[in-house]
Amino acid sequence: ATRSGCGAAQSAMGPFYCPTDREIYLDTSFFRDLERRFQGCSGKACEFAQAYVIAHEVGHHVQNLFGILGKVQQVQRSAGSQVAANRLQVQVELQADCFAGVWAHHAEQKWKLLQPGDIEAALQTAAAIGDDMLQRRTQGHVVPDSFTHGSSEQRKRWFTNGLKEGTVKACNTFV
Repeated sequence: ATRSGCGAAQSAMGPFYCPTDREIYLDTSFFRDLERRFQGCSGKACEFAQAYVIAHEVGHHVQNLFGILGKVQQVQRSAGSQVAANRLQVQVELQADCFAGVWAHHAEQKWKLLQPGDIEAALQTAAAIGDDMLQRRTQGHVVPDSFTHGSSEQRKRWFTNGLKEGTVKACNTFV
């Protein structure tokens, strides 16, 4: 465990962004879990899958800079129910997935860094860490109202949208 501006950070939390101190917290054991426990990638393709996870967290920083996180938190406080607050959180997370896709789009244009299988590995990772997959694995059934990150299909779709379009404008998950 380590301290963050958002409280104690446990490795079980996985990577996260803290808007208070504007820091990204990464426990490298998550990346081992991603490959072994969640089967989100395998071999060399895990490098790009890791980059996708990091780019997702950077996406939260971009949301913070745009003022999106603050506005969402304000609306969540007055949402009236945990289900409504969760839906807003899913929109935040899917937008961060889309921003990760925008990063991948521009990284490929600028540096030609994508290898065969990289995009598939990112999509496999997005699917492996979708709320539906995680819930099915841990509790044996899926409760969509409790989702906080989105389904596997939603996560893959928004990453792909950002990758194809390459613009922040393509990432409005709130409409």
